[in-house]
Amino acid sequence: MSGRKIVIKRIYDDVDDADGQRVLVDRLWPRGVSKKRAQLDYWFKDVAPSPELRSWWDHDPEHMDEFADRYEQELSDDKHASQVDELIELIHAHPRVTLLYAAKDETVNHARVLQSYLRRHS
Repeated sequence: MSGRKIVIKRIYDDVDDADGQRVLVDRLWPRGVSKKRAQLDYWFKDVAPSPELRSWWDHDPEHMDEFADRYEQELSDDKHASQVDELIELIHAHPRVTLLYAAKDETVNHARVLQSYLRRHS
């Protein structure tokens, strides 16, 4: 599979025809974004980090590696399995899937970890 098939993008960025399937991967709806502007195809709340993990991490770059390990463990557990499986099916069914997130930092965010996980498991 091409590394370009699963991409990540801030939900605040402009919608582009090249986005393919637009999938919000945050647990909470992003502030200031209307449903019309978001132009989502799917919202997978349950692939987002648990509130406890997100609170522990607090987007601290120094904890990114440990966060990634913990988040990938969550993605592998039964609680997340059905939405992870649905997301993998979506990836197989479409030429491009864009994972949308609201975090300000384009490198320190859960979508980057999720993208890597999905590339390895799909």
